[in-house]
Amino acid sequence: MTSPLLELKNVNKSYLYWEDRPRSIKSMLADACRGRFAFGQKRLISVLKDVSFKVNHGDFIGIMGRNGAGKSTLMKVMCGIYAPTSGHVASNGRIAPLLELGAGFVGELSGYENIFLNSAILGYSRAQVLKDLNKIIEFSGLQDKIYMPVKNYSSGMLMRLGFSVAVHLDAPIVLFDEVMAVGDIGFQEKCYYKILEMHKAGRAIILVTHSPEYVVQFCNRCLILNEGHVAFDGSPAEGAQLYTSLFHKPLNT
Repeated sequence: MTSPLLELKNVNKSYLYWEDRPRSIKSMLADACRGRFAFGQKRLISVLKDVSFKVNHGDFIGIMGRNGAGKSTLMKVMCGIYAPTSGHVASNGRIAPLLELGAGFVGELSGYENIFLNSAILGYSRAQVLKDLNKIIEFSGLQDKIYMPVKNYSSGMLMRLGFSVAVHLDAPIVLFDEVMAVGDIGFQEKCYYKILEMHKAGRAIILVTHSPEYVVQFCNRCLILNEGHVAFDGSPAEGAQLYTSLFHKPLNT
């Protein structure tokens, strides 16, 4: 039996944050002069709660859930950006994440330089990147701006470059967090064709999206997060229907 590419077992992720904390030393001293010594209180917020699932070879998983359900945190735990508070994450292959626009890019460096930097962060050598460098630049459509500092890139240009780097590396697992929300319709279609091409080549794809249509059309599995829990893990059609019934409220007429 083939081992899963990625497995999460009883994963929890919590954060401590200050509530009603003084905004500055000045306001704290002013309160102290009035005889009030309020330093705020620490609160614990649980974002992921007992999350367990496997990512197998050939999976194309659409992750859905309302804003704040824990989707982005889950993706960052999966690729090792965040460590779980408890539970276990086991990976049997490299993961290429495309989670946030501009993540891993340095604004003062050019797009060309950032290709190598971003790839190095993902564990790829300069020699490995050089093999596909021309393909990365061509797919991004930024040939005439590739030597411009990325601080001058638009959000759409950042997405083009980040997407192109992620999909041209040979990682067996590729994560996309709502990356199709930015960019013109032509490039969005180009991206989806590239994702399908990668999936047909045997790479596992994990896509965070708010589109039930995309899940039904492209995915072979749907996972729904609700308040940090896995509320559903199954067929795309059933997942899309459940997502719509849970979170889409009809407009009042």
